[in-house]
Amino acid sequence: MNQYETVFILTPVLSDDQMKEAVGKYRDFLTSNGAEILYEENWGMKKLAYSIEKKSSGFYVVFGYKAEPTFVKKLNIAFHRDERVIRDLTVKMDKNAAAYAAKREQLRNKKED
Repeated sequence: MNQYETVFILTPVLSDDQMKEAVGKYRDFLTSNGAEILYEENWGMKKLAYSIEKKSSGFYVVFGYKAEPTFVKKLNIAFHRDERVIRDLTVKMDKNAAAYAAKREQLRNKKED
């Protein structure tokens, strides 16, 4: 299994409940396809660097997970079929990036305690 990080942007016209439902859908999609979620970050509403589909802002969400390489294609297809997702990016993390992400998650958990 490889470690991946996926960032996706949801359309800004969604209500909070709709946004949480969309994020929950992808969280369930990850776990039901055998991925192990390492972390999830909700960055909230951010201004886009350039307009996408005539929208200038969007809800940013980040998932870090371990999955089989074939899973990434399934996830990409799911994003492209969902009209609520206006942009997505998935990257395979090398060992240094994975170590940094784990360290960042430990610091975040320590702050919450």
